[in-house]
Amino acid sequence: MAAATRDPGLSKLQFAPFSSALDVGFWHELTQKKLNEYRLDEAPKDIKGYYYNGDSAGLPARLTLEFSAFDMSAPTPAHCCPAVGTLYNTNTLESFKTADKKLLLEQAANEIWESIKSGAALENPVLLNKFLLLTFADLKKYHFYYWFCYPALCLPESIPLIQGPVGLDQRFSPKQIQALECAYDDLCQTEGVTALPYFLIKYDENMVLVSLLKHYSDFFQSQRTKVTIGVYDPCNLAQYPGWPLRNFLVLAAHRWSSSFQSVEVLCFRDRTMQGARDVAHSIIFEVKLPEMAFSPDCPKAVGWEKNQKGGMGPRMVNLSECMDPKRLAESSVDLNLKLMCWRLVPTLDLDKVVSARCLLLGAGTLGCNVARTLMGWGVRHITFVDNAKISYSNPVRQPLYEFEDCLGGGKPKALAAADRLQKIFPGVNARGFNMSIPMPGHPVNFSSVTLEQARRDVEQLEQLIKSHDVIFLLMDTRESRWLPAVIAASKRKLVINAALGFDTFVVMRHGLKKPKHQGAGDLCPSHPVASADILGSSLFANIPGYKLGCYFCNDVVAPGDSTRDRTLDQQCTVSRPGLAMIAGALAVELMVSVLQHPEGGYAIASSSDDRMNEPPTSLGLVPHQIRGFLSRFDNVLPVSLAFDKCTACSSKVLDQYEQEGFNFLAKVFNSSHSFLEDLTGLTLLHQETQAAEIWDMSDDETV
Repeated sequence: MAAATRDPGLSKLQFAPFSSALDVGFWHELTQKKLNEYRLDEAPKDIKGYYYNGDSAGLPARLTLEFSAFDMSAPTPAHCCPAVGTLYNTNTLESFKTADKKLLLEQAANEIWESIKSGAALENPVLLNKFLLLTFADLKKYHFYYWFCYPALCLPESIPLIQGPVGLDQRFSPKQIQALECAYDDLCQTEGVTALPYFLIKYDENMVLVSLLKHYSDFFQSQRTKVTIGVYDPCNLAQYPGWPLRNFLVLAAHRWSSSFQSVEVLCFRDRTMQGARDVAHSIIFEVKLPEMAFSPDCPKAVGWEKNQKGGMGPRMVNLSECMDPKRLAESSVDLNLKLMCWRLVPTLDLDKVVSARCLLLGAGTLGCNVARTLMGWGVRHITFVDNAKISYSNPVRQPLYEFEDCLGGGKPKALAAADRLQKIFPGVNARGFNMSIPMPGHPVNFSSVTLEQARRDVEQLEQLIKSHDVIFLLMDTRESRWLPAVIAASKRKLVINAALGFDTFVVMRHGLKKPKHQGAGDLCPSHPVASADILGSSLFANIPGYKLGCYFCNDVVAPGDSTRDRTLDQQCTVSRPGLAMIAGALAVELMVSVLQHPEGGYAIASSSDDRMNEPPTSLGLVPHQIRGFLSRFDNVLPVSLAFDKCTACSSKVLDQYEQEGFNFLAKVFNSSHSFLEDLTGLTLLHQETQAAEIWDMSDDETV
């Protein structure tokens, strides 16, 4: 065994105090307890913390409290020692400031002193490691004021050092150090714990034995000069022991000073770094036990923690950034999405989805269901456009509205929907615009007021489409989709269209037009969503997004007033109740799939024939259209090419709109459907078709 050395410059033993480490989870749990359980109750509450002896050099000796501190039956983390404590949570900042800290410290010190006198501390040494926590929680600002105290009883005089402190490897041989580790581990295993706050040590040249404090009389029956105690030491300073030793030395002086002249102390430090266990940085020293009269009075105590400035005072932590319910809601909303990326879809690019700015044209049954699904995907920017008011028939089918929204003539749908989204999740940026969308077949009168209003509506719609990434067409009528389809095609925006029948639906993405400066085979990397859209294919193979049709490409007539001379059931969208939820969900899922494709809206469209092939994205197929038949519980994925005579996305319509702007649109609104048909060539197509039918009939008659 290496010879012991004495440091002549270190004659009195000094201790490194605890530094409180209160985890964010502790404050969150305290908040919940205060709101739901404690309320105005200021009675002391039992809590517990723990400390660790394996920290790297340079870290303070920490007493940690986390979210489990309020559960006295919660297990202590592995290789940590428990510390029991008392929480005094005040209702006001003034009560916190005026609390009698001296009295609280004296009460805790008396409890420790009584456990020493009675011998309870030998049976349960955790009673020596008591702490206090005085708090005030400002739950409006999420400012938490706290003052931590680790009561330490003071001996009548300073404790003189006889030897040390020195490193363990200067006193023990490598074989003894290994034996110490094994003996300590065996005792922990026997007691069913992973760490012991205090233990007894007896060693010779060949072996080391350890035992519990309560067995000291049998363990040291042959020794009458000194005892050796092991302390689980959270301090890692080479010359000073940690705070837990203080109360033990009071116990030793009180119970053993008449029998033993000194106590040898091993500050046991058990560090694991890079998979290698190391206890050699533990320190060992010997102190003379001062004689302590068997006085019934509790010794003086210290222990209130200094603040960050080094003075005696409380601390404050500002957790508004992580404790504000809005921020907590944001992290909770994203939890399911982030868990997808762990194992199920590790390549999922959530940023493309969450950052998508979505414009919902229509805040009815489809609009409400689309909005809720968008929020489920973490989309933060949702804008509604609608000019209707909430009626009594709406709330049962449109989940963003309630009965009260129908009273007094009804709230505007777009504004009410945006307001409800923010109540559901304050982190969403939701806006509503109560405005009309001018439509073909619905003339704009030439009075200056009405014409100017139509102009303002068009300008606002253009600005909204320009400032969003994905446009959802969710309106009741066919003609109401025409103007946004034209504007979005001109501005190269991704359009998701959803329309309902009684038991059928169609969900589709419009073909994403290419910028004019690019060739027919080029893609559009400069488009806001170009790096994250997609399209589909069914009868045709390998059709890229820029060749796909829009909602109007299958029509051979221009859109007009579809509600004129119709009965009530023909004017309203009469659908099976579950259809809008299905179509709304698929519309959002189609958008998300588009955003995951590397070519975005320019990607080749998936068709029903591709269901058995390797999917193009981590989420699967990216179709052009999803046509559902609820009566058969069946979906098909057709693909249709863009129609060069389409009344919405053909080059003739887009060229006229881009050249003439509102003047062209006014002609469409105020003219019959023949205007668009003449412009696109549909009129000529009809004439040619009729002529062919007449010729065929004449030919048949001659046969």
